[in-house]
Amino acid sequence: MWLDWREGLKVKFTLPSQLPPLRMLFVWDNLVGHQTAELMIWLCEHGILPLYTPLSGSWLNMAESMQRILIRRVLDGQNPETPQQIIHRLETVAKVWNQQPTPFQWGGKRAERRQRARLRQQQHRLGGSGACTQSVLPFPSAASNGTIHAK
Repeated sequence: MWLDWREGLKVKFTLPSQLPPLRMLFVWDNLVGHQTAELMIWLCEHGILPLYTPLSGSWLNMAESMQRILIRRVLDGQNPETPQQIIHRLETVAKVWNQQPTPFQWGGKRAERRQRARLRQQQHRLGGSGACTQSVLPFPSAASNGTIHAK
């Protein structure tokens, strides 16, 4: 897994010869400071596999929404006193949720607004009335609308 992950990196570095078992997947953004060879080696030596969000990582909004739902289901009405209690509740809630998973839809109201805006950009407004056409109407020439008279 370590070698497969390394192939996708822009900044290559030599992996340490002895790698510990993978302990954590760590997702963070693409800031330049997060990609130094020294930092990568330190993370690998500690069993941490960094994963970078894409530059246009709006998919994370959905992942964060799922995390909020999961945490709310785990902690609402609960007062855990140990990390083990939190882990047990999290595993239980995730197991129950996976039995009947929620189908999430990418988009929603925001995507609908963007789609309507794109359609408006493809339309051509007529005289401020709210009416639109799909193609540009040709402007009549000055001679055809009677404003210029031939002598």
